[in-house]
Amino acid sequence: MGSRTTPGPQTRRQVERLRDMAATFPEATEDHPWGETAMKVRGKVFLFLGATAEGLSLSVKLPQSQREALLLPFTEPTGYGLGKSGWVTARFGPAEKVPLGTLGEWIEESFRAVAPKRVVALLDGLPEGRSAGTRSVRKKA
Repeated sequence: MGSRTTPGPQTRRQVERLRDMAATFPEATEDHPWGETAMKVRGKVFLFLGATAEGLSLSVKLPQSQREALLLPFTEPTGYGLGKSGWVTARFGPAEKVPLGTLGEWIEESFRAVAPKRVVALLDGLPEGRSAGTRSVRKKA
């Protein structure tokens, strides 16, 4: 039996999948401040991931969909004043179904909000140096 802080195998797999999604973005790097996983682009965080025996949590910056996201029962504005800047935290218990598709969309929106325009252009397949402009995050059909 694990300790209170050790995440179970399902939580570890979910965190791994979310981290792997975030790692596919151009220039994404992983850091571990405060015992959490932080995914960054050029030194700026676009995703915080945490995992304990109580489940997983993640925080993302959602300038476009924050209002909609906060209507969901598993979300709240991120603490430390970050909620005022568009950050949303989602928490899931170890047995809860995690909506990976939705969270993947949020991770992309957060990346686009934090990354420099030249890096977003790489994501959009534009030659480096061309502006990607503003592009809305893909919605599920």
